[in-house]
Order: sequence, then C-alpha cells, then structure tokens
Amino acid sequence: MREVKVGIIGCGGIANGKHMPSLKKLENVKMVAFCDIIEERAQKAKKDYGTEDAFVCTDYRELLKIPDIEVVHVLTPNVSHAEISIAALEAGKHVMCEKPMAASSKDARAMVEAAKRTGKKLTIGYQSRSTRTYQYARKLIQDGELGEVYYVKAPAVRRRGAPLWGVFLDKEKQGGGPMIDIGTHSIDAALYLIGNYEVASVTGSVYRKLADTAMYSNEWGIWDPKDFQVEDSAMGFVKFKNGATMVVEASWLLNVENGGHMTICGTKGGLEIRGDIVRINGEKNGSLYINDVKPNNTARELFKGENLTAEEYEAKQWIYSVVNDLPPLTKPEEACVVSEIIEAIYESAKTGKTIYFD
Repeated sequence: MREVKVGIIGCGGIANGKHMPSLKKLENVKMVAFCDIIEERAQKAKKDYGTEDAFVCTDYRELLKIPDIEVVHVLTPNVSHAEISIAALEAGKHVMCEKPMAASSKDARAMVEAAKRTGKKLTIGYQSRSTRTYQYARKLIQDGELGEVYYVKAPAVRRRGAPLWGVFLDKEKQGGGPMIDIGTHSIDAALYLIGNYEVASVTGSVYRKLADTAMYSNEWGIWDPKDFQVEDSAMGFVKFKNGATMVVEASWLLNVENGGHMTICGTKGGLEIRGDIVRINGEKNGSLYINDVKPNNTARELFKGENLTAEEYEAKQWIYSVVNDLPPLTKPEEACVVSEIIEAIYESAKTGKTIYFD
C-alpha cells in the first residue's frame, strides 16, 4: 500500500497504549507530527514512534496546517473531540477519533455533518468491532442463526475499577463516568452485532453510591471523594422501533462477582461473548445444547490468517480504508447513535422520564 502520513493530537495514555503502537507496526504509515498540551509528552511520542524530523507542537491548529498529513488521530479528552475533529476534517484530513465520539449528541451530529460536508473519512475508536469474537458472532446473527433478535444485554461492569489517571473523574472534561467511558464500548458493540440503530426510547438510572467512600480495594488505587465528580454506575433500558430491547449496564464500582457477558437472544437461539469464546445456545431435536466456539484468525472480514490484536486490526483496517477509499469499520453515523443513547440515559436519569426518539 502507498505511504500514509499521520498526525497525532493528544499523546497521553490512549495514544501510547493503543494508537501509536498499532500504527507503528504498519509499514506504510509514518507518524510525522505530534501535538500535546504538555510538550514533553509530544517530544517523547516523537522519539518513541515518529520520524526523525517529525513536527512537535502544543497547538493542534499548527499540526493541521501541514499539507502532507493525510490522517489525524484525535486522542484528547472527550469534551474536545468535536472541536478538533471538525477542524481536522475541514483542513482536509481523514480523522480517527478515540471513543466516545463526543461529550454530547449535538457535537456528535456536528461531526457527522462535517464529514459529509468535507467528503473526508471519519471513524471512532471502538475496537470491540475488530475482535475475532465479535466479527464471528455478527456473521452468525447476519446469517440468521439466532432467528429474530429481540433481547440484548450489554454490560460493562467492574467490581472495583475506577480509573484515577487523566480526566476520567472530571465531569466537565469527560462528560460523565462509566457510562460514557466503558458503557460506550458495550453499546457500540451490541449495536454492531445486531445491526439495529433505530432507537425508539431510552430510560436511564444513574447512581453515586460508592464514590463517596475511598476504597483500598480499587484496582488503580485510592481516590479522593471530592475529586470523584461523576457517577459510579449507570443503567439504561433501550427500546428499538422493531420492538427489540437492550439493557445497558455500566459501572466502575459495583458489588458483583463479575460483570457478566454480552448476551444476544433470538427466536432460534442465543449467544454470549465470553472473552475469546462465543458461547452459542439453542435447541435441536428436543434437546438444549451449548456450543463454545473459539474463533481463529480467519474469522474476521479482512487480513485473514494474520494474528492481529483488536487494536492492530482496527488501525490496519482504518488505514486500508483510507488508501482504498472504502468505508471504515466504524461509520460516524453509527457512532453518533451511541452518543445519543448515552445522553438519553443521563437525561432520563436527571428528569425521571423516558426519552423518546423521533
């Protein structure tokens, strides 16, 4: 494939833990510019991942002026996703924005509009779509193996897993707590599996039950309750226009043994995503059965046989879509629906009313 020059905006945890290592493995990708409000982080990113002459700055607008940059990755706090992504699109760049799409549905819709207006590609970093298990399960559902799908359970639950680094606890910069952080992944993955984006209504509940008590048992250390500005749990009930329902569970702090599994139920059978296993249940010849399948490297749509992590597949598919002018795996219109559901969960919890979509 031809060479693609990439600029990185935001050189923090998600950039170093996911995006830059995955892009570095692509032979046709050169990371030629790095931007972060902390210059030292951008300089370190250049040293670890960039070309020798890579550009470093603290103002993303300077990076967007570089004409040779074709692709920009926006890896900043949620509240700035829309502003930077729209500016990048209008500067003629294709944009990969880390999840969630935006801190509000209004901003998410503005991003969709900007992509349409500029004709540039926009995708969102929902890597569950890039796993072998989810692509295998989606194909089963598309092929009608489960029959009519009418119930979905989409959990993203930790027993004690509040992230204390970055801005995760900052309501203004993050837009919310576990629902917008990890619930966003489970919602997107569920919609991707069932292929249903026609939402009728959303009812939500938001809880702050454990955040006011600092806990030694938290996986990432003890927090100061006064810094914990967001919810610790949030739940949503989504009804689709075809009558199907989805239960969403998102929590950093919930008294459960485990967080449960993505579950899809249809008229012919059901499935659960259990790590790298797709558990299929059904009935045949009057007896119930359970079949555990561990999808191999041929289960994904592209790059069959390659042993790629979800993050590596996501990056490779994204660059492949740019080079070959194909749709990205995560389309902006689909990610926008995720943002609309999350916002509706928060609004429903605030008002005590069900939120009805068009």
